[in-house]
Amino acid sequence: MARSRQLAPGIGRFSRSQAAARRQLYKGPKKSEKAAAAEVPQFKEVKVGGEKNGGTRLVPTSKAPRFYPAEDVRLPKKSRKSPKPAKLRPTIVPGTVLILLAGRFRGKRVVFLKQLDSGLLLVTGPYKINGVPLRRVNQAYVIATSTKLDLEGFKIDPRINDAYFAKAATKGSISAEAEFFSEGKPKPKEPFPEAKSGDQKEVDKVVIAAVRKQENLVKYLKASFGLTKGQFPHQMVF
Repeated sequence: MARSRQLAPGIGRFSRSQAAARRQLYKGPKKSEKAAAAEVPQFKEVKVGGEKNGGTRLVPTSKAPRFYPAEDVRLPKKSRKSPKPAKLRPTIVPGTVLILLAGRFRGKRVVFLKQLDSGLLLVTGPYKINGVPLRRVNQAYVIATSTKLDLEGFKIDPRINDAYFAKAATKGSISAEAEFFSEGKPKPKEPFPEAKSGDQKEVDKVVIAAVRKQENLVKYLKASFGLTKGQFPHQMVF
């Protein structure tokens, strides 16, 4: 039966019929025709040398493992569920000004550009206005405002996807001696890739042009969001 939290000993939150309905057994078993696997014989005939050995011998096709665990090892439960990207909230459309609620730039206002394949949102400050570069954010940690920019006709370069933000793998290992003497010293800062800097400028050029069309919008994007005593976000209209 489906999990039914107990309200009291012996009394569940759902009735038996409700718990059975939540299991969705009424949909019936999943039927799928699988291609018939080729039958592999259990034994195969092998030629054996020697006059008194009969010439041939039957050998199992798959050998049993030589080593096995002394105790039974529990196998992980197989799941048929595959993660799917979250649906975009209807209040978030390209050009919407969002307020970040978490992360390094929490409290900053950013412009939404598009939703990536992973379900994350691609946003920009723009960087020239409030210092927020192109980055991915989860829509669970943003507030969508009623302020929107006109970005009609602007298409993001398809190169800017989830793989674009992946960190480069570090090659080579540091010896124990070098690691010991490097303790306490600041790590050398890697230069920012020129290609990504060019992408940032190209995107911000279009966004800033749309920002300047609306009065006081530059000041609005520069200002950080915060609450003071007596202010409640659920009573506000953004």
